[in-house]
Amino acid sequence: MTDLELAKRNLAGHTICLCKDGRLLTSDKRGISPMMDFIEEDCDVAGYSVADKIVGKAAAFLFVLARIREVYAEVLSAEGKRVLDENGIPCSFSALTDKIINRKGDGMCPMETLVQKETDPERAYALLKKKLSENS
Repeated sequence: MTDLELAKRNLAGHTICLCKDGRLLTSDKRGISPMMDFIEEDCDVAGYSVADKIVGKAAAFLFVLARIREVYAEVLSAEGKRVLDENGIPCSFSALTDKIINRKGDGMCPMETLVQKETDPERAYALLKKKLSENS
């Protein structure tokens, strides 16, 4: 079984599952919080395969920054796919959507809006980090 298959199998009950050489990391936090935590805590997830519930452009930038090897998303946005494709990260999905909707269901996800015009993963990360620190 590949790392990606193992990550997908263990996604149930979690929001994200990362796997490398059979080692699993999971989180039940929502949104981009799990990847922000891994990056903030200097957790070396380079080369890991990821299974995630929802992947938009913001999450895709974080995967690029963390040097993730491959991604499976239950729901993937077109912009998220573009970022992964442009950075050579293979991705698969159950559903492809135009945009990631906010939790209220009445507009675009605020993290997606924040990085909508961004092209650089480092700058996107800085924007996301600033926004999350303002919200806490």
